[in-house]
Amino acid sequence: MRSVPDGAAGLLARDAIRLDAWAGGRDHAIRICGQVLVDTGAVAPAYIDAMLERERSISTYLGEGVAIPHGTSGGRDLIHRDALAVVRFPDGADWDGNPVTVCIAIAARGDGHMEILAELAQVLMDPDRARALREATEDEQVLALLTPDTETREEEEDSV
Repeated sequence: MRSVPDGAAGLLARDAIRLDAWAGGRDHAIRICGQVLVDTGAVAPAYIDAMLERERSISTYLGEGVAIPHGTSGGRDLIHRDALAVVRFPDGADWDGNPVTVCIAIAARGDGHMEILAELAQVLMDPDRARALREATEDEQVLALLTPDTETREEEEDSV
């Protein structure tokens, strides 16, 4: 059973989508993503430091031009509510030698982020959906890409 009925899109507020950002590199991109989470009231400003700390310990770069910055487990107390932010860097941001076009920042107090990561992996493993996410220019496109397919969800529920 899903703990987030609307999937990743259920945690993504429209005002947490930025599709025309610029970053000078990985840390700058993470700060921008973290600030979006701060601006939407999802996290305290210090959560940005927890995101940078996580990146220093293990890269959140997934491949296909996508990174999923998130904080350390010690930063969970800085999260006001579970949320996502999607920030697109049309010119790309250098992520330790890898070009990142889309960052999906995650703020999750519990283990719900594992389910979100699994959903994101499904999007990114589909080359057409991954490309569509990297090239999205409208908020609605991002929300649609992150909303679980109803048919797939029904199949999952039937198999339980």
